[in-house]
Amino acid sequence: MRFKNVFSIIGPSMVGPSSSHTAGAVRIGLIARQLLAEEPVSVKIALYGSFADTYWGHGTDLALAGGLLGYATDDSRVAEALEEAARRGIEITFVRGVGLAPHPNTAKLELVSKSGKAAQVIGASIGGGNVMIHEMNGFTVRCSGEYPTIVVLHDDRPGVIASLTTVLGESKTNIGYMGVDRKGRSAEAITVMELDSVPDADLLGKLCEIGDVKEVTVINLNSKEAEQQ
Repeated sequence: MRFKNVFSIIGPSMVGPSSSHTAGAVRIGLIARQLLAEEPVSVKIALYGSFADTYWGHGTDLALAGGLLGYATDDSRVAEALEEAARRGIEITFVRGVGLAPHPNTAKLELVSKSGKAAQVIGASIGGGNVMIHEMNGFTVRCSGEYPTIVVLHDDRPGVIASLTTVLGESKTNIGYMGVDRKGRSAEAITVMELDSVPDADLLGKLCEIGDVKEVTVINLNSKEAEQQ
């Protein structure tokens, strides 16, 4: 018999009214912020399907903004997230998405920081507060945010993935899931790894030292630092 995550049954601790339209949206926003790894100053959010039709009434706009500010799903400040974003000088624009989406509750977020760094995420709220990220920075990925996740941007070269897994193995860090996508042969590639434990600074440093690795980013929705932003 297969058992599901308890959140699939009772939902997460959250600010209402809807686990799909609120809690899931917070998590999509938080993943996008963590991928950027800086505070955004400009965010364009395209909403698809049910998100586009009912976002205002269900607080999806507030939830996405709350995640972008680093709030957790049960943070009471989500209700005033748009006002807080404005106070911080973060411009958030909502538009209706055009074309097909992977799920009725889908959002595409395009973020830019003060330094000019950009990040892009396409994510769906799939029920019970759970999410699935389908795209990061133009790469096709699978990221649930349920476990600590490492996102590695690197060149598509022989031996890079083997080096990544070797470093993790030597640190006794178990990989629960790994996915790879590339923009072309010998072009840029991305490796996404869900882990059983939060990677420490020493491990991240060793990953960054691997040849052809350009950037290593951690996605951790349980980060206390993120919740206190």
